Amino acid sequence: MERGTVADKPWGGRFGERTDRRVEEFTESISFDRRLFDQDVRGSIAHAEMLAHVGLISTAECQQIVRGLSEIRAEIVAGTFPFVLEREDIHMHIEAALIDRIGDVGRKLHTARSRNDQVATDVKLWTRDALDRIDGRLKTLQTALVNAAGRHEGLILPGYTHLQRAQPVLAAHYYLAYVEKYARDRSRLTDCRSRLNVLPLGAAAMAGTTLPIDRDHVAVALGFEGVAANSMDVSSDRDFLVESVFVLTMVAEHLAGWAEEWVIWSTQEFSFLKLPDGLCTGSSIMPQKKNPDVLELIRGRSARVVGSLMTLLVLIKGLPLAYNRDLQEDKEPLFDAFDTVDACLDLASVIVDGATLRADKIAARIDEGFLDATTLMEYLIKQGVPQRTGHEIVGHLVGLAEKKGGRLADLSDDDFRQAHPKLDPSVRQTLGVANAINAFRSYGSTAPDQVAKQLLGWKARLEMS
Repeated sequence: MERGTVADKPWGGRFGERTDRRVEEFTESISFDRRLFDQDVRGSIAHAEMLAHVGLISTAECQQIVRGLSEIRAEIVAGTFPFVLEREDIHMHIEAALIDRIGDVGRKLHTARSRNDQVATDVKLWTRDALDRIDGRLKTLQTALVNAAGRHEGLILPGYTHLQRAQPVLAAHYYLAYVEKYARDRSRLTDCRSRLNVLPLGAAAMAGTTLPIDRDHVAVALGFEGVAANSMDVSSDRDFLVESVFVLTMVAEHLAGWAEEWVIWSTQEFSFLKLPDGLCTGSSIMPQKKNPDVLELIRGRSARVVGSLMTLLVLIKGLPLAYNRDLQEDKEPLFDAFDTVDACLDLASVIVDGATLRADKIAARIDEGFLDATTLMEYLIKQGVPQRTGHEIVGHLVGLAEKKGGRLADLSDDDFRQAHPKLDPSVRQTLGVANAINAFRSYGSTAPDQVAKQLLGWKARLEMS
């Protein structure tokens, strides 16, 4: 980013001829980095105030700069600010516009900084804001899931492993499983934000500056928790950016798994879930169709986020210290990853709020699949039968019930007694999904009292977070 200045010759005093137009077109980033304008203005104002604080510019000059930057920001927001290819990026646009307005005083703004540390600061500010926005989206989705858990209180679902029926679970337990996943995502966001929140500005191009700046002054003004300790590291560091997109990738993967599940559950074959009409689409030729397109696109767009992460990982591979122009390519995958996850989370919350589990359809088939088999095995364990023996006995009983075309509960007392002497008529208190649910005891299980406590706990946590 040492290229170019905002002198009378836009290509800088070192060069004797103008930059080739094709180079300008190839190297420009204003087409995508203009969205950093607010962060650039904020960073520049904090920098100018620090320069005045240490006496490198006067208070009056600082006021001129701040006023000019504020006017430029207002014009960009209003859509009246002119963008031109020759000024290549948002940082040059703002500085050049400032010089156009206030003359040589504007030229003093870039004192003791390079576009290397300036851009790193802007991107950190933008990423920090974006992380906070995603955290808010995740909280909204968690709240929607907790509310859905409350709406479906008492409903029993078949739980799956390998997409095969496994054990019964409460619907509230199911919803809270996703709340936990997004809680881990929020925790990763918090950790990432903490590592990110160190000020780069003041590193200048890569070695620091001989001028008497006060970096802590800028850090406080911009809300950074500390100041980066090594100027060479600042110029090359994009760890915070890669880590942020990794966290977004985890969010996207969680959304994709949930979307896949609900696509399946909304099929005629499952008929577990009714999706809101306003979040589905029809077919151009089949009038009966109600397609879960939003869920499918949430599932599909996770690929874009994974792709952004891979782009960034390959981008930084093998780069020597300190700054290299390759790093201009970091912003488009960063922006796309945040935009994609932001939009997916927004619609995910709406879908969760509007979707309804079809209790009648679920209840009609809840006894299929021997969901109480594991509970029966654990009944035998409590009678002193070794686990592996109990597993074999219940497997035999499942096979017998299948041959008879019924459930475990449909087997006769003789069937149970012949399987093992410990299986007396009291075993029937264990059979069936309702009995199986009530038999659970362990912390974190789908036991009704455990789920009720978890639900109350999450309501309290979300109110406080």
